[in-house]
Amino acid sequence: MPDMIPDAETYFRGFIPPRDELLIELEQEAQQEHIPIIGPVVGEFLYILAKAMNCKAILELGTATGYSAIYLAGGISNPGGILTTIERDEAMAARARENISRAGFADRVEVRVGEVAEVLEKLEGPYDLIFMDIEKEDYQKTLSGCHSLLRLGGLLVADNVAFLGASEFNQTIFTDNHWRCVHLYSLLPNHSPEKDGLTLAVRIE
Repeated sequence: MPDMIPDAETYFRGFIPPRDELLIELEQEAQQEHIPIIGPVVGEFLYILAKAMNCKAILELGTATGYSAIYLAGGISNPGGILTTIERDEAMAARARENISRAGFADRVEVRVGEVAEVLEKLEGPYDLIFMDIEKEDYQKTLSGCHSLLRLGGLLVADNVAFLGASEFNQTIFTDNHWRCVHLYSLLPNHSPEKDGLTLAVRIE
């Protein structure tokens, strides 16, 4: 068997993607205020997915300060493409709008305020990509709504699935014939927390 890279954690920390001053500022704010964010590795991952899928409509559940929304919006290259992101806290939504505007994406991001389950009922879709990053206990509660809004062949990405609160969701989406999914557990540098899980699921029915 070929040799593995020694001290792989340190080695792969050397590949944290570069980012601009705004994103670094938001990372520092998140650390100071204990706001959980996806970090630059998962952020770049979302950007690549959105770009590769040529997404025109993306839905995000959980906006916080707009950090992940900036990555997702940056991956929209389709003219007229839009990211709709839902945040339950009005003050946090206002911060997100300001940060998204500073990033130059105000014209392609709509921040909606309210409880996620209630806002989902008012949306029409279909969406190419849905990113879930809300209270983990709410993943299971919103899965049906996400299925209804996601186009056939669309992708659902769920963050923080190594949290105990996501366990029912993990089992449901793994066994539900409407989805084909994979659960990934990995080192995610600068993510909150750094060792965590991601779920990627394609709607097949």
